[in-house]
Amino acid sequence: MSRAHSKRTGRRPGASDTREQIAVAARTQFAELGYERATFRGIAAATGVDPALVVHFYGSKEDLFREVMQLPPAVSEALVRIADGPREQMGTRLAELVIAALEDPATRPVVLGRIRSASSHPDAAALVRETVTRDLSALTSAITDDQPDTRAVLVGAQVVGIALARYVVHVEPLASLPSAEVIELIAPTFQRYLTGPLTTSGRPAVKESRRRRASTRQ
Repeated sequence: MSRAHSKRTGRRPGASDTREQIAVAARTQFAELGYERATFRGIAAATGVDPALVVHFYGSKEDLFREVMQLPPAVSEALVRIADGPREQMGTRLAELVIAALEDPATRPVVLGRIRSASSHPDAAALVRETVTRDLSALTSAITDDQPDTRAVLVGAQVVGIALARYVVHVEPLASLPSAEVIELIAPTFQRYLTGPLTTSGRPAVKESRRRRASTRQ
């Protein structure tokens, strides 16, 4: 007499890595669907467990998101180490690190999941801001005291734009370019943001904008 098989609500026998498998499935769902559309049920189905086990390991959906969508410490550490290298190579090294993270199946879902979810959920937006204010600001502050926060935001905006265009929207020809060519194209922009003069240095752009607005009112 055969028994009907059903999903277990507890740990799967001999599966010591179940928690990490759930984390991988969650990252994939957040990256592909965003925060709002990702569900415990879908994550559980992708892992082959009962949704109750996802709750058991991670609690709420917000707790799950914040835990599994953290950048690996190695990436954050590599960002700061860029400041220790030759100044003229910083843009290239940052471009290499960014593209490597986006090409890596282990880290791409983290970056894309944050970006997809940031517009619809405050935790995702907070994680994106955290990357800028903590990791990128640590890099720019180690390089220069000339507007490091502005430089960090500009770098962050460039990273988000590349990630969206190449890996989410698949805009051509960017989506099909070899990684080495993408690095070569974006490295000069990163170099300027990190070490070059900014157009708002001394606030001339702001002053000019105010002057023009004043002249139009006369």
